[in-house]
This record gives sequence, structure tokens and C-alpha cells, in this order.
Amino acid sequence: MKNLKFFILFLVLWCTIPACAQRDSITQLDEVLLSDVKLYKFSTGQHINALSDSLLSKNEPLLTEALSFNSNIYFKENGRGMVSSPSFRGTTASQTAVIWNGININSQFNGQLDFNTVNTAAYDQISVRGGGGSVVYGTGAIGGSIHLNNYLSFKNKQQQHLLLRYGSFNTVDARYNLELSKNNWSLNLAISRNSSDNDYDYPNDRGKNLNGEYFNNAANVALGYRFSSNNTLKFISEIYDGERHFSLIRPSENRTKYLDLNNRNLLEWSTNFSDFKQIARLAFISENYRYFGNIETDNYSYGKAQSFIAKYDLNYKAGENVLLNAVIQNTHTNGEGSSLGNNDRNIFSAAVLGKHYVTSAFQYEAGLRKEITNNYESPLLYSLGAAYQVNSFYTLKFNGSKNFRIPTYNDLYWSSAGNPNLNPETSLQAEIGNVFNFKNFESGLIAYYNHVDDMIRWLPGEGGVWRPINENEVNIYGLESYLNWNSRVTENQTLTANATYAYTISKNAETNRQLIYVPYHKITANVSYKYYRFTPVVQVLYNGSVYTRTDYSGELPGYVLANVGVSYDLDKKGKWEAGGRINNLFNTEYQNVEDRWMPGINYNLYLNFKF
Repeated sequence: MKNLKFFILFLVLWCTIPACAQRDSITQLDEVLLSDVKLYKFSTGQHINALSDSLLSKNEPLLTEALSFNSNIYFKENGRGMVSSPSFRGTTASQTAVIWNGININSQFNGQLDFNTVNTAAYDQISVRGGGGSVVYGTGAIGGSIHLNNYLSFKNKQQQHLLLRYGSFNTVDARYNLELSKNNWSLNLAISRNSSDNDYDYPNDRGKNLNGEYFNNAANVALGYRFSSNNTLKFISEIYDGERHFSLIRPSENRTKYLDLNNRNLLEWSTNFSDFKQIARLAFISENYRYFGNIETDNYSYGKAQSFIAKYDLNYKAGENVLLNAVIQNTHTNGEGSSLGNNDRNIFSAAVLGKHYVTSAFQYEAGLRKEITNNYESPLLYSLGAAYQVNSFYTLKFNGSKNFRIPTYNDLYWSSAGNPNLNPETSLQAEIGNVFNFKNFESGLIAYYNHVDDMIRWLPGEGGVWRPINENEVNIYGLESYLNWNSRVTENQTLTANATYAYTISKNAETNRQLIYVPYHKITANVSYKYYRFTPVVQVLYNGSVYTRTDYSGELPGYVLANVGVSYDLDKKGKWEAGGRINNLFNTEYQNVEDRWMPGINYNLYLNFKF
């Protein structure tokens, strides 16, 4: 009943309070370079929700928290700071692609990324794109894609940013950013540290979160040199080092821990000549983990993978209104692990993309992609998108595509259980978007359908051994909507807010039952009001109930979370800021995963400096 009241209150709030977030039509300035240029050039018919670094600094540092309160993605967490996996538009965790500066970084082992191993401080912008994207970004982009981007600015600039935060459970968040640039060179450095004892109490005297401590360190550097206006060299590198002690369900269980060491490097050279632009990229990505089943011993299982990526991108501007793009890429991966042995995989892909601006109001695009590898038979992928601005108030969008997800190392090579004959998961999907704009107000309504074939599931076989097979078909459909508004009330007062709603049906085609851990409803809202130097902020999140077993015998109830915060500018220019925040204001008892309780009311205080 309490959740229902909050639900009704929130609907009223949504209908009466205008909202604001970044528009999906984003203009990149000439002096700012973004590696993931296709995110905006080839997303016709799809909505992009871009979260700026200023917004991210108001949230907790881990990516799960930022996206939970600012997107339609549902996350299931094995406790605060523990393993976190998304369900984007009713799909599984491995059907969401994570793109780092244009490079797909989903794990070679399980095909997904743990969103609690990503520190948002390392990036200038994080963007969310719903719907298929495999033609551009490859495997996993079935439900949608998350884009982690770094900017390089070639203008006279020197800026430093330091954020220090301390909160409940001895949680420490420290972030430092440095930007230095001239007309022909640019440096962007980000360093962060996040740690917590994470020893919160469970509700109703159920106990304490034991063995939940964690820490992670991240460092990111982006360096660019512009030889001329048509010739630029960039290097981006990132390292992540983390350790987590996995929370216990029962005190009698063995205490475990998990170590991560991941490294990503990208060298990029772009050249413009005549109506052509070519971009040559070399990337090296490594992921390493160690799992200690008992931290009292030195025994552990491990996995490590190294991927070498060579990518060539050629753009041709065929007249004023036509853009053509050809991309070839070769990815060689060497992986090994305690239960995997040593295995190599080489994937060659070629893609062709085209975009036509028919008039100032109508544009469309199309693309094809094909991969070649010895490990599986890859399908021909395609996409088609269009947008028509009917008038200044209304824009109609369409996008359709065929997408896929390749079998992972665990699927193919797991000792005594891997299946080398697996086919990729494939999906056919389409969506229609309606966008309404009026001055600084924007609203959108998106309807989509997605049919997934050959879903890979691990099921018990002969002798009780679990093996992966291509089995399920899944039918997914739903609605997404958003409202955005930014209003300057007076010279010293500004209202900023946003709200989203997602209705999701994701059912097994054979049983006609909703997939586990997929809520029918999710709502978010963020409202801030800057009054002179004070800025109060309110965040609201509603996650509907989810099933935890395929036969509907287990269910977690829906819940409402509310966070409130306030900040104060210590100087007139707003470069020195102090603030605080209360999370889970109403002390809601909730779980994202069965038997994994999340914390009740908690707080943090912070200082934010720009100089």
C-alpha cells in the first residue's frame, strides 16, 4: 500500500513538474574531439540520453548508481557494491553492450560487464542508447548500449577538479581531474579512489552485511596532438584495480574475495583529405581476475584475456547531403583460465553505413555488417533508421535492425561443459519514437518490439552436468517515455528536472512467462532547484516487482527509493562547493536479488573544488 501511494504521488509529480536532461541532438564543437563519433552520426531513429560529468558528480561514483536513477535500465545487485548486472529493455545482462571510446569492452568470459567495477569519474560523458546497435558496435548490443566517452579539447584551457566525499559505512570517494590544452595539444587526466567497509545493518534485525568491504582505484589519461587541422593523433589509456569481499548470505559461509585488474589502451590517428576522412585505430584490452573461494587460503581460480584490435574507418561525404562510411576490423583474443585452458579467437568484420539528409526535416540511414570467424557462423546484420520533423513541435522516428551476441569463452570452452557448436543469439527488432519539443521542453514516447532467437542457456544434461545450449525464443515489447525541461525562473534561480518511465514485457515464447528479474514498471525522477548559491536536489526511483524463479514461485516486491541532497556555492563563481546527501530517505527495505539486502537510510558529505 505504501508503494502504491508513492507510485500515485510520483505520477502526479511527473505530470505537474516539467523536467530536463540532455537532448539526444548534441552538437560537438569543432575544438572537441570524441572517438565514438558514430554514436551521433548513426543513431537515426533512436534516443540517446547523455549524462554529463556535472550530473555524474552529484551521484555515487559507481556506474550502477548513476544509471539506476537516470535511465530506464533495471539493475540486480548482490548487495551494495557487489556484482551488478543490467536488464535493458527486458534483455539479459550479456545483451547490453558497453562501449569505451567506440570499442566494445564486454567481458570475453561471460559476455557482460559488472557495472560496479566502473567508476564514473574516469569519463567526461556517459550515454545510454536504447535498442539494437550490433551493426556499428558488434556483439551484445541487443537491448541497448552504454557509452563511456573521453573528450579532448584543442583550445587554450587549464582546469583542475577535486571531489572529496565521505559517508556511511566508512565510505570514501575521491576524484581528481586535470585538463590542459593548447591549440595543437591536449591532456585529460582522471584519478579516482572509492572504498567502503560496507558493514550496514539488515532491516528488522536480520543481521549485518558481513564480508562486504571493497575498494577500487581507477586512472584514465587521454592525450592528443594536432599536427594540423586535418591530422590528429590521440592516445587514451585506462587502468582499473579493484578488490571486493563478497557479502555472505549466512555467517557460517566461507569468506570470499574477488580481484580485478583491467587495462584498456587506444591509439587513434585521424586524417581529413578532400571529401574523405580516415581513422586508423589500434587497441589493446586486457582483463584479469582472481577468485578466492576462501580468503584464509592462497588458493584461487583465475581468468585472463588479451584482445588486440585493429580498426580502419573511412568516411566519404558524397555531396552536401550524403554520408558513406566503411569500417573493417580485426580482433584477436587470447584467453585462458582455471576451467578454460588456453584458447585463441580471431574475428574479422566489415560494415558499410550510409546516411542521406533528404531535406532539412527528413533523414534516413542504413547499414550492413558481417563477421568471419572459425568459432561460429555469424549472421548478416542490418539496420535501418529514419527521422522526420513534421513541424517545430513534433518529430517522428523509426529504427529497425538485426542484432546478435556471440558465444563467450565460458560458453564455448568451459572445462568438460563448453559447447563449441553454439550459434550466436540473434534478434529482430523495431521501434517507433515520437518526440515533442516546445522551447526548452522535450518529451518522448517510444514503442518497441524485439524477438530473440537461439538464446544461450546453461541447462543440466547427462550426469547432471550443466551445459550451454541454444534453446529459448523470447518476445519483448514495451513502452518508454521521458520528459525533460530546464527553466531559468529568474537571473539567480534555475529549475532542472527529468523523469522517465518504462513498461516492459519480456516473455519466454514457449511458456509465455515473464523473464526473471525483469520488472514490468520502472520510474525515475530528478529535480533540482538552484536558488542563488543553494541547490537542493531530489531523486526518486520506483522499481516494480520481479520474479526470481521461472515458474513464478518466487517474487521480490516493488519498492520506492528517495534521495535528497543540498549543495552550497562557497564562492560567487560556483567553483567551491560543499554539500551533503541522504540516500534511501524513507529507510525502505528492499532487495534487487533474493536474500541480498540493500542498505537503509545512509548519508554522505562532500567538498567539490574547481580551480
